[in-house]
Amino acid sequence: MPVNMKSDFLTSTTHLHPSISLPKIPSRKSRTTIKCSSLPGVRPDPWSLSDGNPEKPKPRYERAKHPLSDDDARRIIKKKAQYLSALRRNQGSHAMTPKWIKRTPEQMVQYLEDDRNGQMYGKHVVAAIKKVRGLSQRREGSGADMRVVMGSFVAKLTFRDMCVVLKEQRGWRQVRDFFAWMKLQLSYRPSVVVYTIVLRLYGQVGKIKLAEETFLEMLEVGCEPDAVACGTMLCTYARWGRHNAMLTFYEAVRERRVILSTSVYNFMLSSLQKKSLHDKVIDLWLEMVEEGVAPTEFTYTLVVSSYAKQGFNEDALQAFGEMKSLGFVPEEVTYSSVISLSVKAGDWDEAVRLYEDMRSKGITPSNYTCASMLSLYYKTENYPKALSLFADMERFKIPADEVIRGLIIRIYGKLGLFHDAQTIFEETQRLNILSDEKTYLAMSQVHLNSGNVAKALDVIEMMMKNRDIPISRFAYIVMLQCYAKIHNVDRAEDAFQALSKTGFPDASSCNDMLSLYARLSLGEKAKGFIRQIIADQVKFDIELYKTVMRVYCKEGMVAEAQALVEKMGREAVIKDNRFVQTLAEAMHGERNKDKHEAVINVSRLDVTALGMLLNLRLKEGNLNETKAILNLMFKTDLGSAAVNRVISSFVREGDTSKAEIIAEMIIRLGLSIEEETTASLIAVYGRQHKLKEAKRLYLAAGESKTQGKSVINSMIDAYVRCGWLEDAYGLFMETTEKGCDPSPVTISILVNALTNRGKHREAEDISQTCLEKNMELDTVGYNTLIKAMLEAGKLQCASEIYERMCNSGVPSSIQTYNTMISVYGRGLQVDKAIEVFNSARRSGLYLDEKIYCNMIMHYGKAGKMSEALALFSEMQKKGIKPGTTSYNMLVKICATRGLHREVDKLLQAMERNGHLTDNSSTHLSLIQAYAESSQYAEAEKMVTLLQEKGISLSQSHFSPLLYAFVKSGMIDEAERIYYKMSEAGISPDSACRRSILKGYMNCGEAEKGILLYEKMMRNSVEDDRLVTRVVQGLYNAVGKEQ
Repeated sequence: MPVNMKSDFLTSTTHLHPSISLPKIPSRKSRTTIKCSSLPGVRPDPWSLSDGNPEKPKPRYERAKHPLSDDDARRIIKKKAQYLSALRRNQGSHAMTPKWIKRTPEQMVQYLEDDRNGQMYGKHVVAAIKKVRGLSQRREGSGADMRVVMGSFVAKLTFRDMCVVLKEQRGWRQVRDFFAWMKLQLSYRPSVVVYTIVLRLYGQVGKIKLAEETFLEMLEVGCEPDAVACGTMLCTYARWGRHNAMLTFYEAVRERRVILSTSVYNFMLSSLQKKSLHDKVIDLWLEMVEEGVAPTEFTYTLVVSSYAKQGFNEDALQAFGEMKSLGFVPEEVTYSSVISLSVKAGDWDEAVRLYEDMRSKGITPSNYTCASMLSLYYKTENYPKALSLFADMERFKIPADEVIRGLIIRIYGKLGLFHDAQTIFEETQRLNILSDEKTYLAMSQVHLNSGNVAKALDVIEMMMKNRDIPISRFAYIVMLQCYAKIHNVDRAEDAFQALSKTGFPDASSCNDMLSLYARLSLGEKAKGFIRQIIADQVKFDIELYKTVMRVYCKEGMVAEAQALVEKMGREAVIKDNRFVQTLAEAMHGERNKDKHEAVINVSRLDVTALGMLLNLRLKEGNLNETKAILNLMFKTDLGSAAVNRVISSFVREGDTSKAEIIAEMIIRLGLSIEEETTASLIAVYGRQHKLKEAKRLYLAAGESKTQGKSVINSMIDAYVRCGWLEDAYGLFMETTEKGCDPSPVTISILVNALTNRGKHREAEDISQTCLEKNMELDTVGYNTLIKAMLEAGKLQCASEIYERMCNSGVPSSIQTYNTMISVYGRGLQVDKAIEVFNSARRSGLYLDEKIYCNMIMHYGKAGKMSEALALFSEMQKKGIKPGTTSYNMLVKICATRGLHREVDKLLQAMERNGHLTDNSSTHLSLIQAYAESSQYAEAEKMVTLLQEKGISLSQSHFSPLLYAFVKSGMIDEAERIYYKMSEAGISPDSACRRSILKGYMNCGEAEKGILLYEKMMRNSVEDDRLVTRVVQGLYNAVGKEQ
């Protein structure tokens, strides 16, 4: 029959008296006397009651107790009994798990021995406990009857003994069967204690139905449940998550005026909080306070946490304050809850105060608390505090989870510590805790802010490869920002379309897309996009309004611009903005005859708005309105700076025609253009090769006394770009004589241009002028001067410039060291070249393949082959893979020095690394090296080897050997090579023919030369004047006519 827990107890009816007849319990007042037998050897039972004879008192002990290891052990055992008793009365369900009394190891061993020997409960009780526990080994329904098993214990166990046996059971079946047997014994009497024991044991294993049946049975036999029994039942419901039943039972308990203990409330509160039932936690807490039950530290911890989870900031802080006023020291989790709640509520001062209070008590914060504080410091831009907290976390070994690492990445990005942010990101990835999209996007934004868009996109691509991370709306926003920054219209449009599928795009994303169209002058797309977002009813912010207005003005859309201004004026949020008011006042002023009187307060005008209107009127071609707006701009607080800012924006956008019109108007109005603006315009004219316009602006700047350094730099650059190097050189010398030194960049551009044109004298003059006048040069400037002197062959001058650079404290670059190695190497000062190379090593700069190969080449030219080969090996050990040029250079050096074994090794290495192909220049370099070093046999051997491999040969493979033979006077060998070329199907060019014919002439073999000519060349050199002239000489030498 199903059990109905709503009967009796839950309906608050009067309890029922037991319907069964119970055995009569003897009165405690009756006394039984047991007399001693007179037989010898039989002594009175020491455990019997005294017969009242004072001469023969009851002995205290039959025999002396075994001495314990500690004299104080008995006191400890008694204290434990008192502790268990108090715990049973006050701790509710916690009584089932009492804390161990601290004992010495010797005391613990003795305590266990006493238990085994039956000294605590009696040997018959221990035997009964073991007998009942032994039933757990048998299966259910195996025929084991508790009455049969316990037959030998009938009338031997008192009620207290049976309670002990029941309490010591572990299996619920043994508890059920023994309790049924126990109720059949004469010594049994119904008691709330025994029922509570059964309830506790059923509750431990989750037998809630049996517990409910037992509780109803307790009511039926007339046992009124006390606070402990009710608390045990409530803890059973709480433990197994039966919260509805628990709360219903709790209401019935309250109706019966049963005051529960603090531990029961704690158990219920904890169970409710684990299931995130924070509203019920708060309700139960308020009822607990109403009942007057004293809360503990654990109670306050639960309550404060629930208040925090519900967002009740004031209530959480009030409970937290009560907790501290009662002398409880809050745990870290409690501090963490109120700190996190204060941060979310924006009460940042309170959060900081709570955190400092926690630290003053020596409590180490958890990573959750640290995350809350880092979030606070990030929002308040208190980055030093954030980094200090992160350092404390590392010092106290507080593990940083992904949330904390994401915050630190953002903070490093705000501080410009991009490398540190990358290090944290890579460490997070290495620890395999990188799983949140926010961390990826934080790193991507750091790269984006640093200008490294490629890395930002790499991070997003890495995130997209991880299929466990869904792509959110924010990810598409970041992708759009990246593509907009690199002007990738197609990808940006794809990202915007994907963003639109997640919902209406935000104003910021629309602004990014529209700004991209405007920067790339995609007017039609920009206008179409504006129509689309207006149709989609996107909510505009002030920045999006500005961008739309900029597009309208640039495209000359007057009607649309006026409609937009009216729309902005109707929006309460932005109508008081200076930008909106300036547009409204300026456009309203244009409708009146007097444009200046329409504007009430000129200082309130927004320069950006006026610049847009200026662009609009220029596009419209309305010069009168343009002049009016210019006058307004000059009357603002910024004055001419505002106008020059507009001109500069036109120059940046490439709209130079508008910049020219405004510049002309300013000059006609008798107003001045700022130096930087003039320089920008001259630079634009220089890039467009409009030198006439650039000179006109330069002269105008001279008349207005704004011909500063930047203007001179731009004019020199314009001369260089237009190829007027003499004028650029003259302007440089002229300005330096007047004491106006051009910038290092201008000097570099001019010297480099002169050097490339072969004007080494002028380049040297500029270099000397820079040194004599102590001009301030940067690293690039010094590098340019040194390189110019190197190409001009002025090695001493180059060395002096380098010494000047070192003495001035200007840092050397890898190009500086490389150029100086070439300077000293060409001057046969190998020791100094080695010093420069060692300086480059010590500088900490990355040494590339170029500088290694340069040093190796000069080692080889100086005959230091061991050093050259050692340096080549060092380069490879440092992870620098030699290219074909490096191999060719070393192969040529080794071949020149006759190191054939090294040549073979290098060729094998080249073949392994894929640098040696049929069309490789290595073979040609090797033949040239052998020929130049008079190793003719090796050179010819290489040619033969190439022929055997079937590699197609050209004249370049034979000509070095032919030239070498001619030069050394071995004309017969030269003739053999010439015939060999012809046999290979190669037609020698004019240089080869002329060289071998001159060789015959120089060796006095004119007859042979004429024979070769008539046999091999007569029909192919008729139009070659140089060869004809040599042939004429041969004929003259033998006295013949051609």
